Amino acid sequence: MHLGLVLDMTSAGLEDRPAIGSGDTSITHSELASRSWAAAAQLGDLGVPSVLYLGGNHLAFPIALFGAAGAGIPLIPLNYRLSNDQVEARLASHPGALVIYDERTLGPSGSGDPRAANTGSFDRQAHRYVERQSYLDALEGIDAAGPPPPPDPDLPCVLLYTSGTTAAPKAAVLRHRHLMAYLLGTVEFASAGADEACLVSVPPYHIAGLANLLTNTYAGRRICYLDQFDPETWLRTVGEQGITQAMVVPTMLARIVSHLEDRTHRLAGTPSLRTLSYGGAPMPSSLLRRAMELFPETGFVNAYGLTETSSTIALLDPEDHRRAFESTDPDIRARLGSVGRVLPGVELDIRDEGGQVLPQGEAGLLYVRGEQISGEYEGERLVDPDGWFATRDRGWVDADGYLFIEGRADDTIIRGGENIAPAEVEDVLVSLRGVADAVVVGLPDEEWGQRLVAVAVPEPGAVLDAEGLRSEIRSRLRSSKTPESIEFWPDLPRTDTGKLLRRQVVGRLTAPSGPR
Repeated sequence: MHLGLVLDMTSAGLEDRPAIGSGDTSITHSELASRSWAAAAQLGDLGVPSVLYLGGNHLAFPIALFGAAGAGIPLIPLNYRLSNDQVEARLASHPGALVIYDERTLGPSGSGDPRAANTGSFDRQAHRYVERQSYLDALEGIDAAGPPPPPDPDLPCVLLYTSGTTAAPKAAVLRHRHLMAYLLGTVEFASAGADEACLVSVPPYHIAGLANLLTNTYAGRRICYLDQFDPETWLRTVGEQGITQAMVVPTMLARIVSHLEDRTHRLAGTPSLRTLSYGGAPMPSSLLRRAMELFPETGFVNAYGLTETSSTIALLDPEDHRRAFESTDPDIRARLGSVGRVLPGVELDIRDEGGQVLPQGEAGLLYVRGEQISGEYEGERLVDPDGWFATRDRGWVDADGYLFIEGRADDTIIRGGENIAPAEVEDVLVSLRGVADAVVVGLPDEEWGQRLVAVAVPEPGAVLDAEGLRSEIRSRLRSSKTPESIEFWPDLPRTDTGKLLRRQVVGRLTAPSGPR
C-alpha cells in the first residue's frame, strides 16, 4: 500500500471535517486531498526527482508530502536551523529538486537567489526554488480531476536526515510500505471525534512531525500547527483551540513545567487536553513527575521510536503512567522510567555483543523487526537477512514486558570492565535540588579505562556544591557509578529537539586550553 491511500480514505470518509488549521484558515479533508492531487500533477509536469522542504510547520508541509507521494518521488524535510554550509551540503546531495522554502529563514535577495545573501556557494541552476505560500497559491489554478495513479509501495516516500549526534547525519529511507505499516498498525481509521484537535509543535524534519501528520490525518483529528514554540503560546493555543492531544519533546516539556511553576496558579488549566505524548529524547523521571502534578487531568504517553523505524515502536500509555505514579511497589514505580511495551507487529530482542539473545532482565543491545522497520540509509541497508535491525540503543525488558532504554550503545561508559549507563547517573543528578540539567560522560583513564565526569546546569539562583552532589549520588548508587568530578556550566549543547550532543561535551572537557 502507498501513502495516497490515506487521502483516498479521508476525502471519502471524512470529507467536510476540518483537517488542518483553525477557524477561517482551516481546510477540510476533501480540500487537503484536492490540493495534494494538484501538487502531484504539478510535480509530474515539472519532472523534478524530489521535493526538499526547508521550513517550519505550515500547511505547505502536508501538501508537499502528499503531493510528492502522489507523484512517486520522495519528500526530504530539511532542518532550516542548520548553518549555511550544512544546508548547502544537503542541497548538493539532491540536485534538480524542487525546494519549498520559508521566506523568514532564507529570505530572497536582490538578485532573486533565495540563498545568495547568506552564502557565495549557491548554484541556482542546481535546484528550483519556490516560497511556501507562493507554492500553495500556484496550486489554486491546477484542476486535478482525481487522485494520481498509485505509486509502487516500495518507492522511497520520505528521506529523513538523522540528527547526527554520534556520527555524520545520514538520510534514512522511509518507503511507502514502511509508513503505511506503521499507520495501519497503530491507528484506527476515523477513530477521533469531530471535536478532537492535535497541537503539533515538533518540526517537520523530526520523525515525530511526520508521524503526527499521518496519524492524526488518518484518525480524523484536526491538526493545529505551532511554528515557533514558547511555553506561554503553547498553553494559550491549547486553551483557545480546544486542543485534546499534543506532542512535545522533553526540552519543551521542561520549559512548560518551569513556566507553570513560576506562576501563582501553578496548575496548567487546560481542561480540553486529554493526552500529552512525549518522545525524541530521554525524559528525566523527576521532570515527568512534576509535569503529571501540573496536568492532573491529562493522560501522559511515552512514545519511543527511531527515524529508522518509521516512528513509534513502543508505548507507555496513560494507564501505565498513572499506575506507576501512584504505586508504592518499587518495580511498578520504576516503569515511569520505561518506554512501555512494544507495539503489535514489532518484535524485540535484547542481545549481547556477540549477537546472542539475553535472558529477561539483562541489559544489552536492542534489535527490532517488523513491517514498519526501514533500517535503511541512502546506499546502505542495515537490516539482516532475517529482518532484524540493530537500533544501537542499549536496554532491557522486565518480567511484564516493559522496555527500559539505557541510552546509545556508543554512550556506554566502561569503567574497570563494568558497563555503566550514563542515563542512570544523569537521572539521579537531575532529581537533586537545584540541578536543572546534567550529563555524564566517560573520559580516558590509564587505570580504569574510563572515568566518570559529570556536568550539571544549576537552576536559576541555585548554588551547587560538587562534593555534596557526589555524596548524594553515592548514597543512591554504587561508588563506581559516582562521578569523580562535577563541573557546572550555564547550559548543555543540545539539538533543537532536545538530543544531547555528547561529543561536544567530551570535546570541551578534553580541550587542552580555553574556557570550560
